Amino acid sequence: MDIPSLTAFLSVAECGSFSMAAEQLHLTQPAVSKRIASLEQQLGTPLFDRKKFDRKNTSGSRRTHLNEAGRTLLPKARQMLELMQDTRQQITNLKTQIKGPLRLATSHHIGLRRLPEVLKKFARTWPDVTLDIKFVDSEAAYELLHRGEVELGIITLAPANPEGVLSQKLWNDPLVFMACREHPLAQIKDRISPRALCQYQAVLPDPGTFTYRLVQNLFDQQGLPLQTAMSSNYLETIRMLTAIGIAWSLLPKSMLGEDLVELKTGVKPPVRELGYIRHEHRTLSNAARVFLERLDNAQVEVTEVTVTDTLS
Repeated sequence: MDIPSLTAFLSVAECGSFSMAAEQLHLTQPAVSKRIASLEQQLGTPLFDRKKFDRKNTSGSRRTHLNEAGRTLLPKARQMLELMQDTRQQITNLKTQIKGPLRLATSHHIGLRRLPEVLKKFARTWPDVTLDIKFVDSEAAYELLHRGEVELGIITLAPANPEGVLSQKLWNDPLVFMACREHPLAQIKDRISPRALCQYQAVLPDPGTFTYRLVQNLFDQQGLPLQTAMSSNYLETIRMLTAIGIAWSLLPKSMLGEDLVELKTGVKPPVRELGYIRHEHRTLSNAARVFLERLDNAQVEVTEVTVTDTLS
């Protein structure tokens, strides 16, 4: 079984469409069909149920379904391609060169507020490395890592580490309750009770995010329902909506400014853990290993600044 045929098989299986797989692989649809036919000939059996069709998907193409043989091959094909990729990476590392693509996933907030200086220094030091950065939700980064689409994720870490994933905390990211200066909650001089917070609408991250779960857990412990005006996966958008007075929010302390005030409440806000994730069983490229060294140095620098600020 050749690598191009296995790659085409995985792409069709994941996209559910020959035409969409062709776009993903930058091939013509006949070329993808030829590779699938070659693989089926090698195995002596069809891999897709060509008689079963669903309604058209958003791209206008018919969905393609794996048959029993295809479903059996799917995990094995992933393993074979991962083994080939890992073997190639180990051989490449023997050259001790720091070059080639470095595929990263990061959240918008971390990418905007934590990584710019690290990325700038890295790009200047190793210009032969091509940075391929995907800005995604932290939750999606785990899936990209699992599928081998990225080497590293710099994200909000999950409460529990999934199997096969190694994680390293780099920064504590304390959250605080905040609102614009004109908001009724900002006029309260005494500590604001959780029940008082629940009388006003909040704008928060989407319910499926790690950050929302931290917030929800605070109020679940009190048996209080949250009023959510709207949600967004972009913390910068949430900050803007909070600053114009639509609602209060719970955001990283680093996002406070003159247009927002911290609300003094009787609830201890949670602290997010930010860091990186990598796959436990895959060999990192030289570029990825050097980038992690840069991240570790950045973590030390942040810690030193925090200690200095505290002492002063």
